[in-house]
Amino acid sequence: MNSTVAAPPRAIVHRTSGSSHGPITRLMSPGDLGQLCKPFVFLDHFAFNADAMQRGFGMHPHSGIATLTYMIEGQVIYEDTTGQSGTLPSGGMEWMQAGNGVWHTARPVAGSPIQGFQLWVALPAAEENAPASSVYLAPSEIPREGPALVLLGQYGAARSSVAAPAGMNYLAVQLQDNEHWRYTPPAGHTVAWLAVNDGSLDAGGHVNAGEMVVFEASGEAIDIVARGATSFVLGSAVKHPHDLVMGYYSVHTSEAALEKGEKEIQRIGALLQQEGRLA
Repeated sequence: MNSTVAAPPRAIVHRTSGSSHGPITRLMSPGDLGQLCKPFVFLDHFAFNADAMQRGFGMHPHSGIATLTYMIEGQVIYEDTTGQSGTLPSGGMEWMQAGNGVWHTARPVAGSPIQGFQLWVALPAAEENAPASSVYLAPSEIPREGPALVLLGQYGAARSSVAAPAGMNYLAVQLQDNEHWRYTPPAGHTVAWLAVNDGSLDAGGHVNAGEMVVFEASGEAIDIVARGATSFVLGSAVKHPHDLVMGYYSVHTSEAALEKGEKEIQRIGALLQQEGRLA
């Protein structure tokens, strides 16, 4: 008689609740879990009352990376040096491909709580010093497959319209109590992690709201069961093969690329200073 042995759950190899500074919790940085999760190198969860942070984040630079801000709740007014400005609504997302250098700012719309995630992605060498670009998507422009919004990449029949580097998925998932969901990563996606925003889940171990876990490097599926209504973000990717060379707001693949990006940041910053757009 033949018998089928179920594959063991994909093991959790790291777990963190991050470090909180006021309303912002840093779950991953390039100097810690970003080394394991690259191209995903930085993850912040933010949650605050808009009236308590009316000035927002101020104009600041990046190079060598792309940032993705996913608004779970609330609205922010944005502006960047690619020439874009407007209001990002609740459920919307910003993809800012900094490339060789960009400055941007955001501040909350008064009167509503703000909650979301900001992710940094290390760009490949061919794109880390390319011209900056940005995309802002309303909730209706983010495709869905089952319980998952596809912020980056492709899951099932749903493909993000964002022209991000290949070999990467980033999903925002909502599950009901006791709902089971299996994520089968594309071939080559040996990097996988998730961070719970609300509720809790089992995924080879229990994960509570406010926690991020990193899974072992493999191509195996991840089985998730919600414990109560639960929302979380999940990333999977082909491993970024380059070193992470870090500046204060930048991550590059080499010292030469970092120097080039920082020079462009300084050039744009001088123009903003002349225009009176920096405090």
